[in-house]
Amino acid sequence: MDDRVYVGNAAVDGATDAGWLLGHFKPPGDVRHSAEVEVKWGVHPAGEARSRWATGERRTALLVLVSGAFRVELPDRTVVLRAAGDYVVWGRGVDHSWYAERESTVLTVRWPSVPGYRVDPPVVR
Repeated sequence: MDDRVYVGNAAVDGATDAGWLLGHFKPPGDVRHSAEVEVKWGVHPAGEARSRWATGERRTALLVLVSGAFRVELPDRTVVLRAAGDYVVWGRGVDHSWYAERESTVLTVRWPSVPGYRVDPPVVR
């Protein structure tokens, strides 16, 4: 098998690492290891919320709605993604949180991949 190619399923692989598929947290030598970017397949039941606001952000993020309705809370506004393909991008230094208004699947891409940002698991409100 070619160690430069990995074939998987986002729902299956993401279940072992809080949805994260690619980033600094994958083992060195694994084709999914990257210091440049992180990718997450997030499946969130209705009412699930980030356990606390992300502050002091040192990454840029792109969040794309695959299905459901997903609210992203930013310091100066709230963005609700309702249609498949809706997305929001925020830059370094922008604090944020989120809430799944309906059962939702989202794809998140963050860059660069920076250690030390792990938070408590989401909570259901």
